[in-house]
Amino acid sequence: MAVMNDSSHPMVAADRVGRVLVLTLLTMVAFAANSILCRQALDTTAIDPATFTVIRLVAGAATLWLLVRLRTGGIALAGNWAAGFSLFAYAAAFSFAYVSLSAGTGALILFGAVQATMILYALLRGERFTPLQTAGLLLALGGLVALLLPGATAPHWAGATLMTLAGVAWGAYSLMGRASTHPIETTAGNFLRASVFGALLSAVSLALFAWDARGALLAVLSGAVASGLGYAIWYTVLPELRATQAATVQLSVPVIAAVGGVLLLGERLSLRLVLCSVAIVGGIALVLHARRLNHGSRERR
Repeated sequence: MAVMNDSSHPMVAADRVGRVLVLTLLTMVAFAANSILCRQALDTTAIDPATFTVIRLVAGAATLWLLVRLRTGGIALAGNWAAGFSLFAYAAAFSFAYVSLSAGTGALILFGAVQATMILYALLRGERFTPLQTAGLLLALGGLVALLLPGATAPHWAGATLMTLAGVAWGAYSLMGRASTHPIETTAGNFLRASVFGALLSAVSLALFAWDARGALLAVLSGAVASGLGYAIWYTVLPELRATQAATVQLSVPVIAAVGGVLLLGERLSLRLVLCSVAIVGGIALVLHARRLNHGSRERR
């Protein structure tokens, strides 16, 4: 007698799709929450950026270590120091940038810089863009330039520069981790190494040290929940998504951060930010969509 595979049942398949959608949405909200929590801590509490950074990294490392222990029963962590430093560089620049940037603007610059880094890497590796991809890239870069041009609603140049560096560092970290076969263990190990660099940053910036219990709590939430649990959920759902789906769904992060900044932090959503967001997110979406079409046409040949 043939055994029926439950996964082929329409109800089971629908439940699986629903689970993937919910987990993906939770992950994107968690990623966007990092911007909101960091901005709220640095804007409304006395905590300094270096202290926020090290608390976030230590909380993330502890959470991921616990998840590895619960999942595998062991404490083996992976990763390397180069990736750990890239993670630290991202987290530190991210925190210092949010001293002067709004949540939505910071998330948009970060997202644009991450995608630009990965696209540039693909071009340097010999990938050739179609005219549609080139148009999308130019649209995204135009939106980023327009956002950064001087004006009444332009982001602070220092914050924008730091957030761009954070995006480059995160892009490099993502590229280094693509080949990992144990992503949660690797991320846990890299967070632990990044915490060492974070402690060194706190030591050299001791003169700027400022402690705040509420700010520390926000840093713990950023590290343990938005980062640690966020990455764990993302790596759980990632095998269920195609590469283009995984890349495209992340387009929602700066939008969620901007909406969260308006609703939770009382930030103003300027017309300039809206138009530049449409250009940047739309341009990158065009690049990803054209890449999928290009790969699909190659497979049919």
